[in-house]
Amino acid sequence: MADRSWASAQLIEAAQAGDRESITAVIHGAHSHVRRFAEHLCASPQDAEDAAQEALIILYRKIGSLRATGALASWMFRIVRNECLRRGRLLFDRDEEAGAALMTSAEDEAIRRLEAELVAQAIRELPEVQRRVLIMRDVLGYPGRRVAEVLGLSDAAMKSQLHRARTRLRLSLGDLTGPAGGPHDPEAAGA
Repeated sequence: MADRSWASAQLIEAAQAGDRESITAVIHGAHSHVRRFAEHLCASPQDAEDAAQEALIILYRKIGSLRATGALASWMFRIVRNECLRRGRLLFDRDEEAGAALMTSAEDEAIRRLEAELVAQAIRELPEVQRRVLIMRDVLGYPGRRVAEVLGLSDAAMKSQLHRARTRLRLSLGDLTGPAGGPHDPEAAGA
């Protein structure tokens, strides 16, 4: 069943058939829903806007391939989700490239890549809310209140999720960091 707040089944069918006015109406009706979803899923407001725009471009180009009129909302949300995830991966890749310039040997580069992959995998395994809070707060450096606001959490809930994410990450990376005071412990190395 089509979401009536977006567009009627008849309008979606006309858009699927290639009627430009119907396509425009469907895109216009979908924009606020897609944007709101992207704001909750993407790490930054700019990424949310970009992901929403990308989803609407895909809708424009491929609405004819939509099989069921009632699948429009889930199809759009899946596109937005994938775009937000892609943008998150790009962020990690850019950070990885920036750090590569500082490497002094092939051994250092191999160790850095292994550690980065282990950290990325551990972050991917976090529950969605914890992952998003951790990325926005610790990776992107957003203030706690902004993170809470974007994710629709109270300050206390955001702090709790952040604490849980950090604890879970620390536990899953225990083998990587070694025992306290070990060779990978920055405090032991005087950092």
